[in-house]
This record gives sequence, structure tokens and C-alpha cells, in this order.
Amino acid sequence: MRLRPIYYDTETTGVRSDKDRIVEIAAFDPEKNLSFVRLVNPEMAIPKEATAIHKISDEMVKEASTFRTVGEEFRDFCEGAVVLIAHNNDSFDKLFLENEYRRAALELPNFPFIDSLKWSRKYRSDLPRHTLQFLRELYGITANQAHRALDDVMVLYQVFSYMIDDLSMENVLELLSKKVTLSHMPFGKYQGKSFVEVPKSYVQWLKSSGALDKSENKELLVHFEKLGYLS
Repeated sequence: MRLRPIYYDTETTGVRSDKDRIVEIAAFDPEKNLSFVRLVNPEMAIPKEATAIHKISDEMVKEASTFRTVGEEFRDFCEGAVVLIAHNNDSFDKLFLENEYRRAALELPNFPFIDSLKWSRKYRSDLPRHTLQFLRELYGITANQAHRALDDVMVLYQVFSYMIDDLSMENVLELLSKKVTLSHMPFGKYQGKSFVEVPKSYVQWLKSSGALDKSENKELLVHFEKLGYLS
């Protein structure tokens, strides 16, 4: 069965999915040309630092529904054979969804997910950055109110459409599941250089900064260990 894409985004009280809460969730179904956006009462105070980013205040959400209601509405919006797409999905939005549904004692359907950040890092390794706003500028998409959920969703829809061209969602999922063997440095000041051309001192700096400990850079770590750069 062909999967229908639904682009989505969340705004939250912070970055810890185990303790922070969703304050806004938005989605766009391009095939039906329907959008979904709801403020969510997180049942906790929104830190000023979070409000400074997404501009959502305690006053704005005090009359909003809790996630138990919004989660049911979102689930209804995503009916059918769909795939959910978010930027940094696997490390952020999906984790928040899973925790919110668990806390609300609601069942989260077994949706397939696509992380557009992972796609960008994997298939546009020539780029110096992979943030949504950088990709927006790269593809010449009109600026929006960054860090409000529906605005980011609409930008993501346009960005990802450029990035995958005419690939189906099934093709995208298949390609993301395939392992790509690195042959050149994928980022940083030595991007595009073969591994042997990267100075040992730079590799050791990457290690000390924690960059090589990130899950997406494990293959890099293995390459440089084999070269003896980290001994």
C-alpha cells in the first residue's frame, strides 16, 4: 500500500523528552491539502528560555487542551497508510510523541517515520550544515516565523520535496535503511578530503569535543581508529 506523507513538528518546554512536554503540535498533509495545528496545555510552567525561542507563553496555553485530547485529534488526522516526517525526528519529535502518548495512556499507532535531518546528512554530505533554516535558504524558500510548529512544517514540506525529487516515500524509507560506506570526510573544514588527508590533530580534536561519539559519526570513529589516529 502506498504511503501518504504527513509532515509534522512539535514545540516543547525544553529538550528532555523524559521530563519536558509538548506545547504545540502541527502537521500538513499535502495530498489532502489539510493542516493541523494545536496548542497543548503542558500542565507545567513553560521556561522563559523556551518561550524566547518559540514565543509560546503560559498565558497562551492555559485554556488549551491537554495532550490526551490533542493526541487523539492528531491520531485521527494521521489516519490511513501514512508516514510521518520531521526534521531531527529520531532524536527529538518522535521521542516527545512517544512519551506524551505513554503519559496520556493513549496508543501511538505504529507509524513509519522519516527523519529529514538524517536524509540530508546522508545524501547531501556536501553541505556544511543541515539545519532546516539553512536548507530553506539553500533552496530559495521564503522565510517564515521559524520555531512555530506549522511554519516549520510548511518549510520542511518544501525543502524535503526538493531533496527527494520524485522518489516515493517507500523509496526514501528503503534508502535510509541502507548503509552507505563513507570514503571521504563528510563535514567540517576538511569536508570532501579522503581520510588519510585529514590531519591527526584535527581528528583528535573531534574526539575530544565529543563529535565522534555521536551515533551518526560512529563510522567515522571506526575509520580513524583503523588509521591509528586515536591511539
